[in-house]
Amino acid sequence: MTTTGHDILDRAREQVLEEGRGLSEADVLEVLRLPDEALAPLLELAHEVRMRWCGPEVEVEGIVSLKTGGCPEDCHFCSQSGLFASPVRSAWLDVDALVEAARQTAKTGATEFCIVAAVRGPDARLMAQVAAAVAAVREAVEIEVACSLGMLTAAQVAELADLGVHRYNHNLETARSYFPRVVTTHTWEERRETLRMVRESGMEVCCGGIVGMGETLEQRAEFAGQLAAVDPDEVPLNFLNPRPGTPFGDLPPLDGGDALRTVAGFRLAMPRTVLRFAGGRELTLGDLGARRGLLGGVNAVIVGNYLTTLGRPAETDIDLLAELQMPIKALDRAL
Repeated sequence: MTTTGHDILDRAREQVLEEGRGLSEADVLEVLRLPDEALAPLLELAHEVRMRWCGPEVEVEGIVSLKTGGCPEDCHFCSQSGLFASPVRSAWLDVDALVEAARQTAKTGATEFCIVAAVRGPDARLMAQVAAAVAAVREAVEIEVACSLGMLTAAQVAELADLGVHRYNHNLETARSYFPRVVTTHTWEERRETLRMVRESGMEVCCGGIVGMGETLEQRAEFAGQLAAVDPDEVPLNFLNPRPGTPFGDLPPLDGGDALRTVAGFRLAMPRTVLRFAGGRELTLGDLGARRGLLGGVNAVIVGNYLTTLGRPAETDIDLLAELQMPIKALDRAL
């Protein structure tokens, strides 16, 4: 006799909550198939897992685009691709602007500032700009610096590590089986290779993706399993915000219940990982959904705007964390 009426929740309570072992791909699929009546107990369990294995603190991060638009890749969700008739124009930020963005991010209580560039991978000019920006930010602002610059060479990985970049973001985006429907100009395996080198360099690995791009539930569960195999320090979880002019521009936003089941499923697959609310949550979940996600497994947020879409005002998220009595993670001076 089960205590919840849903075997998978009872198994997850024993395996994940009590033992700290993440669910398998097959088990995550069962979670994603749970009916609406099971959503509340599912989110409650995911929150218990988060509190037990991660604690109550929430990591706050801001992101800024160093190089926007004009990307040669064809990621079908992205308005920064130079191959689509989307409205994002190519632009660069100077170092002074990046330092000011880092200052404003730190004022929110954030401990993480991520410098992002829309490229296949960095060239010499971009690496020089990143080096100058990282040094300037580290000197002027008490905040950790992360980067997201596409696919890297071994030499570039070593250079970023030497600069003091402590976390590198490179998303796998979706399940390996669905990736060719999302990107055709490079492979899932190429992305995975960058993550391998980042891990070996000693930098923390940030790797997530986007749900709601037309993948099946089976592929969503596959993605959770593949992320768990990477064992990332952080998983940014995005929900598709369809961008005009992109191949995915006409896809409908993900159903809110499905989004919350995904949040919980990813938490149960990766009980100790920093699971970060990222792009698209405002469209998919709204204010109530943001609250339920923070009480359903999420333990990190990106505050302010995203790269090409608007987010919630930083103050709104900070106020919500205070209301939920979730302390903002402090800067770790040992890093």
